[in-house]
Amino acid sequence: MPPDDDAVAVAVRALQQQLSEQSVLLEHERMVRQQADQALRDNEESYRALIEQSPGAIFLVDGENRKLSGFNDNAVKLFGYPRETLTNMRLLELSTPMQADGKPSFDLANEKVAAALAGDTNVFEWTDCSAAGKIIPCEVRLVCLPVAGRKMIHVSIVDITAEKKAEVLRAGQSELLELIAKGAPLKETLSRLMLLIEGQSEGVLCSTLLLDEDGLHIRLGAAPSLPDEYSIQLDGLAIGPGVGSCGSAMFHKKQVIVTDIMQDPLWAPYKGLVAGYGYRACWSTPIFLNQNMVLGAFAMYYCEVRSPGPDDMKLIGVATHIAGIAIERTRREAELSRHREHLEELVDLRTAEVTGAKERTEQANLALSLANQELASALNNLSITQEELVRRDKLAALGSMVAGVAHELNTPIGNSLVVASTLADQTRILVNSYTTGIKRSILESYMNDATGACDILERSLHRAADLVSSFKQVAVDQASSQRRLFRLDEYIEEVLLTLRISFKQTAFVVESHIQQGLGMDSYPGPLGQVVTNLVNNALIHGFEGRDTGTILISAQESSTGWIELIVKDDGIGIQTDNQKRIYDPFFTTKRNVGGTGLGLHITHNIVTGILGGRIRFQSEVGLGTTFFLSLPLTAPQSFVEA
Repeated sequence: MPPDDDAVAVAVRALQQQLSEQSVLLEHERMVRQQADQALRDNEESYRALIEQSPGAIFLVDGENRKLSGFNDNAVKLFGYPRETLTNMRLLELSTPMQADGKPSFDLANEKVAAALAGDTNVFEWTDCSAAGKIIPCEVRLVCLPVAGRKMIHVSIVDITAEKKAEVLRAGQSELLELIAKGAPLKETLSRLMLLIEGQSEGVLCSTLLLDEDGLHIRLGAAPSLPDEYSIQLDGLAIGPGVGSCGSAMFHKKQVIVTDIMQDPLWAPYKGLVAGYGYRACWSTPIFLNQNMVLGAFAMYYCEVRSPGPDDMKLIGVATHIAGIAIERTRREAELSRHREHLEELVDLRTAEVTGAKERTEQANLALSLANQELASALNNLSITQEELVRRDKLAALGSMVAGVAHELNTPIGNSLVVASTLADQTRILVNSYTTGIKRSILESYMNDATGACDILERSLHRAADLVSSFKQVAVDQASSQRRLFRLDEYIEEVLLTLRISFKQTAFVVESHIQQGLGMDSYPGPLGQVVTNLVNNALIHGFEGRDTGTILISAQESSTGWIELIVKDDGIGIQTDNQKRIYDPFFTTKRNVGGTGLGLHITHNIVTGILGGRIRFQSEVGLGTTFFLSLPLTAPQSFVEA
């Protein structure tokens, strides 16, 4: 039977409808796939842009074979390998064989990668090595990224060389200041200082030359990395306007930067001296006792033509400051030694004269026994007095050097030792009683004694720690001093806001009258320390025995373009005999109540060193003391921060 035309038409329309619907579905699926592919491409581009814009080195590592699947430009710059070389490397090939803790890098890397693949986010320090063989201390972060069924690891590497060097510099400065305080030989101290600075900059060779006490000739200080035959040829040279970098710097009393020795006229007479060693640049900076007296010069040599940058200037400031402290202490000790020797010679001469007079008197007065006995007694008393004077002078000379340190530290440390020994004895008694049974009264007594002993130990050790911290403040930490533009009136008010807390429960008043709008390009941190020291000094010393008093701080710009900062109190003033010694380290009239004698010494060093200014004072007993600080609006360039 032939098909019905209507049925066929219906079937055809149904088929057409079905095909149309399937076509719509296929087109929808195609559009969805295109959108998904585009989103994936957008995500990949965003990830690549994020990697390239990251400040550190970024690697994408295959979690299976540990090969580098991708990296940014900073990774190429950090490690120095060509891109095609990095593409075929594994992550471990960028590491040193051993890490800082002595463990193999292979084992540690497997542990860190395994932890990352397990979902942990690892952040740790690591030691890598560049293509040129340079060791790079790094901070590494590992993050697992599941990508299309694969496990990829996002590796972020940050070079922390600068942070590590800063830690070494801070620790080295502390060790050097301890060496100086202990009286270590000057050459040993300067040699360690030179090696410390050399470790902070690649390719630098450092030396310190001393200026003879005649103020005219160069003497060797320390140059541990320079050849001895080179240093010896500098010994005895006369300073002058054309005597290389160091001789010129000491002569002119200012920094001399020679970027190319072979082209600079200062080195014209000495080209033959340096040619064989390959030195091309030499920067020299005078080492000052004060603004007018030069102690020596610190020099940095390079075997390439080079100019100093901000980091170099900061290192120069650290080196000259610590070297100045060491040289100054050595000169003071030598001067004291000469005084002692001279005093002994005078005593010997006077004793010989008195002895001769005694003998002549005895011979001339044999007939007068009574007069002779009286004269002999008088001469004997004189001899005893002379010996006592010699002993007192020797003790005074010695005490001026060590009393400031030894006495202060021995007291809290001695107390701690006695208390610790007593506590140990009581503990042994308690332990012995444990086997036979401890009485409640014995245990309570031990607990009370132990509590008191711990309190004494804590106070004594805190006191010792505070003293050590105070002694270390003699070297102003320039590495941490930050230079910036600031308004003097606003900054002084910030300092006084903190200081007034200590005056809150007293009748003492601190007032400020600072010229409005005075701007400075200097170091607010050290300036604040100076103001704090002067205010505290007035509170502790100036108002002793008084119930009321006023401290006035004022400042205005002078006609010379400097700032005159004045700190004045209406206290008891400074005794005339003490005025010439107030800047001496460890000189204090308050040693019995905890004074260390470092406050005004630190203040003087900051004003004349970091701030590049001058300080003077006026004081009248019973009327008060005034300190005058002359400060430049712009601090010296030799202390510019990085």
